[in-house]
Amino acid sequence: MPSTTAQSSRPATVPTAPVLVPSGSADDNLPLFRAVTVRVWASEQRASGRAYIDALVAAGFDRSAMQLTEDHSTVGNPAESIQFSVRWGDRECLVGQVGPSTGDPVAAVLPQLDGGACLVGRTATLGP
Repeated sequence: MPSTTAQSSRPATVPTAPVLVPSGSADDNLPLFRAVTVRVWASEQRASGRAYIDALVAAGFDRSAMQLTEDHSTVGNPAESIQFSVRWGDRECLVGQVGPSTGDPVAAVLPQLDGGACLVGRTATLGP
């Protein structure tokens, strides 16, 4: 009978990309939200608020739960900072901020404001 040697059948650990966890908490979904934010920030579309929204939708986040600040000032200059958010459940928001005045992209879980909004002030129309 031939001799056999035991070898580890355990596969090598391979890092996986973050995924949407629909039944999870905002904290569970922060890694994907952050990864999308960083990916868009590293692209040529970094100054387009719509690019962040479209990328978040492509990643599985609900467009109807999103808010976005304008990416241009009232006189047409690029905004110094763009904020975007996804309302998560009844109490939390995933909020991102990018722009020249921000430095590195910021992504955080914050409490919802009264009335269920995530961002303060006037926000952009997000249509399809």
